[in-house]
Amino acid sequence: MSGSVVSACRSCGSDRLVEVLDLGSTPIANALLDADIPSATYPLGISFCKECALVQLGYALPAEVIFDSEYPYYSSFSDALCTHAAAHVASLLEERSLDSSSLAVEVASNDGYLLRNFVEAGVPVLGIDPSPGPARSAEEIGVPTLVDFFGLNVARRVRSEHGPADVIVANNVMAHVPDLNDLVSGFAALLADDGVLTVENPWVRDLVEHVEFDTIYHEHFCYFSCSSVETLMRRHGLHLNDVEYFPQLHGGTLRWSIGHREERTERCREFLAGELSDGLTTHQYYAEFADRVAACQRQLRTLIADLRDQGRTVAAYGAAAKGATLLNSTGLGADDIAFVVDRNVHKQGKLMPGCNLPIRPVEALLDEKPDDLLLLAWNFASEIVAQQSEFAARGGRFYVPVPVPREITPE
Repeated sequence: MSGSVVSACRSCGSDRLVEVLDLGSTPIANALLDADIPSATYPLGISFCKECALVQLGYALPAEVIFDSEYPYYSSFSDALCTHAAAHVASLLEERSLDSSSLAVEVASNDGYLLRNFVEAGVPVLGIDPSPGPARSAEEIGVPTLVDFFGLNVARRVRSEHGPADVIVANNVMAHVPDLNDLVSGFAALLADDGVLTVENPWVRDLVEHVEFDTIYHEHFCYFSCSSVETLMRRHGLHLNDVEYFPQLHGGTLRWSIGHREERTERCREFLAGELSDGLTTHQYYAEFADRVAACQRQLRTLIADLRDQGRTVAAYGAAAKGATLLNSTGLGADDIAFVVDRNVHKQGKLMPGCNLPIRPVEALLDEKPDDLLLLAWNFASEIVAQQSEFAARGGRFYVPVPVPREITPE
């Protein structure tokens, strides 16, 4: 298996790419192991396009290698994400007056965690996802799912069989697609003339400002600003019309509302103007990011070493992709972390790639009684701390790794 150095921007095709950060060579973050064997590693880093301001991987692996039949991410295991999705659907149902004659499509529908809310409201749905495991789970709860990679050809096929989509939802998928222009061409082809496309992705501003380097992995080809999204959409006859910000979701997530018609809100104008004035469309904004990442990694290694010197045992919570990037790029392994726990039964019993830490059920925290817990899934810190009240009552302490490694206390 091999990847390739990215020499042209995934959005505009320009060769004006400049490196922002190099995280070394790391394994595929979601390639969990069944046995204690070495993982293949590949270059990991990001570059900035001086032409359209898109931040993107400097080295890329084929999508079919990353999103295979064993892809282990199941959205329904996050209560916070399910709550967020239900609220999103409720607002769409009200704003768009959707009913049994409508069609809601989700690209990267995973295990049906979002579309099931439309189904419960009597709105016809179709999920599209390339991973058979999550797609099977979606079908089991009544969410019809097409197992395929979405693009222009799939969009045309879906439209011919089901008609245009009144709503297309694409949450945390645009970053995962190597051919951005094919994806957005598909959106434009499938979306009804008066329909709405909503896209959610982490904001590159938060990646930089909060030193969220662990959200960089081979599965995430791109890291978006409103400015880069606006440029991408216009290329395909679509318009960025509104922007919502969810600072607590995935470390800072934006929801972009997009349509065939230009109906830009004042809020959208403010986001675009703010990015321009803050410099997000210039390379200079990203110039010191690498130094800040290196400082965070040094501080984390020091923190874990100090805890070990005190005779304390450290476990980790969340066998997430960001955890794999954090551990492997920082150089933390079995000498530093005893084990990782995760609620996702599809991950339990496997090993984290690269560092080969065992993944256990959450109950292991009470059975094995580690002293401290490093929250690899820090984007769900409040949810995790609330769930682990017994761990805290026993004297367990919680730590988050970014933007500065530190202890957090239950509210």
